[in-house]
Amino acid sequence: MLTSRYAELTTALRRAEEATYDSAWSMPSVYYSDPDLLARERAHLFGTEWICIGRTEEIPEPASYMAFQLCDEPLVAVRGDDAQIRVFSNVCRHRGALIAEGTGRHNRLVCPYHQWSYDLEGHLAAAPQMEAHTGFDPTSCRLPAFAVETWHGFLFVNLSENPPPLAPRLGGLDALIHNYHMEEMRLRYVANEVWETNWKCLIENFMEGYHLTPLHRSTLHPVNPTRLCSHFPAGDAYFGYNAGYSSDIERSTKGHPDLTEPEIDNCVMFAVPPGLVSGCGGDYSSFICVQPETIGRVRAKLGLIFYGDHWTEDDVAHAVQLFNDTMDEDKAVLTRLMQGMASRHHSAGPLAPAALEGPVLDFYRYYSRRMDENLT
Repeated sequence: MLTSRYAELTTALRRAEEATYDSAWSMPSVYYSDPDLLARERAHLFGTEWICIGRTEEIPEPASYMAFQLCDEPLVAVRGDDAQIRVFSNVCRHRGALIAEGTGRHNRLVCPYHQWSYDLEGHLAAAPQMEAHTGFDPTSCRLPAFAVETWHGFLFVNLSENPPPLAPRLGGLDALIHNYHMEEMRLRYVANEVWETNWKCLIENFMEGYHLTPLHRSTLHPVNPTRLCSHFPAGDAYFGYNAGYSSDIERSTKGHPDLTEPEIDNCVMFAVPPGLVSGCGGDYSSFICVQPETIGRVRAKLGLIFYGDHWTEDDVAHAVQLFNDTMDEDKAVLTRLMQGMASRHHSAGPLAPAALEGPVLDFYRYYSRRMDENLT
């Protein structure tokens, strides 16, 4: 039987499925504040969907690795001698110690506790002084592996067994960003932060243009003003909007030769939920990988990728400064937003039209499709 709070949420989600972009309303407080709901999201969204963990170039060459955590699972991504990226459990098969830490390059993953080691395909390579054990077969010992997929230079992992491939679900989005060739862009900035907000608030904020002018008056408004935003149709596994570039400022328009003039003048703001949002521009693009820690705290991996080799250190530094200044403004308002949602006087409000907050409604619909059966 539904609790009264979840009944309210279920009703709101079903209303979102039926609403038009001119009649939609935001979600009730429980959507952002209930710890039990977060546990369900971690299990049924982050535990089953394709989650972006960064860029493939963070593991640039054979034997390079990157340790990370997805939900409560310690994982490690490794590039093998065949140049393929694989993701393994980062837990030693001996007594459970974590094997790798941070990033690095080594032809074996070596557990620091007892020096058990694993090759780049996850097989046990050495177990010191275990030859006398009568019940242990080292040839059958290997690290559990997880599904991996790369898409436009982004690296995705899925914790479920035999998940359906991601790329076919992103066909419509692929058509929108293909000419930008994000897979050829180079990672020049990455940072890991913790934001004191609900993970869904971060995604909603990144994916709507309504706030670009009022909140980012001196940062983003001169570049991507609210008046130049437009909505594009969502797919089953993506949604987003277009943020046009203002003609009032000088900026780099260098990008891939495949770009058309309208594409050069546009930034495709897209989400591959639940864990990736990105602003895809011709000259450079931004992204955030999102993972919830608690109901009011989210881990954010922020990055900038640049097209071409013409960028000077000053150019990159300017882009990084603009990005960080903008993110600081977002972070501050989202922290206060959580305080407002905790008020007993908070209630759902009307969403702005499709060009402004349409992706927020698209996110609600995605969430409803994935979580409806898990709210009972």
